[in-house]
Amino acid sequence: MKDSAATKLKSLVLAALVAASGAATAGSSAQGPAPQFTLSTPSGQKDSLGQYKGQVVMLNFWATWCGPCQQEMPLLDQMYKQYAPAGFTLLGINVDTDEAAVTKLLARKPVSFTVLLDPKNRVASEYHVEEMPSTVIIDRQGNVRYVHRGYKPGDENQYQDRIRQLIQE
Repeated sequence: MKDSAATKLKSLVLAALVAASGAATAGSSAQGPAPQFTLSTPSGQKDSLGQYKGQVVMLNFWATWCGPCQQEMPLLDQMYKQYAPAGFTLLGINVDTDEAAVTKLLARKPVSFTVLLDPKNRVASEYHVEEMPSTVIIDRQGNVRYVHRGYKPGDENQYQDRIRQLIQE
């Protein structure tokens, strides 16, 4: 009898954990001013979030060791190319400590959008990034409007819906 109750309790705890992890990876609306930052590109050029005020900005936090990050990069690049003329920009923020690994990956999988380096995870911490990849979409006024943690095929459709909505505002 005790084993049955313990098994049932374990099942309930496991179900709660699975539900919680699903909620954590789902997209959510968020509000408030986006934390400002300045980071360097792999070539050493400085880039700051403030220079994109007036545009819809997607921040995509990623790492070279993250399979889902690499899977979504070409899709993000397509989105960037499609929506850039309408006032959209995408900043890929890499959190690796090894800049050579980033350069090597980008040589194999080049992208058109700007890649910035955050090796000390300062910006990732300000945006409460706990999972790779994590995506934040910021409106034209500089407010965080959407946060999405993780990636699975099809998530890019949610991104596009949000981007189109914010471009029209």
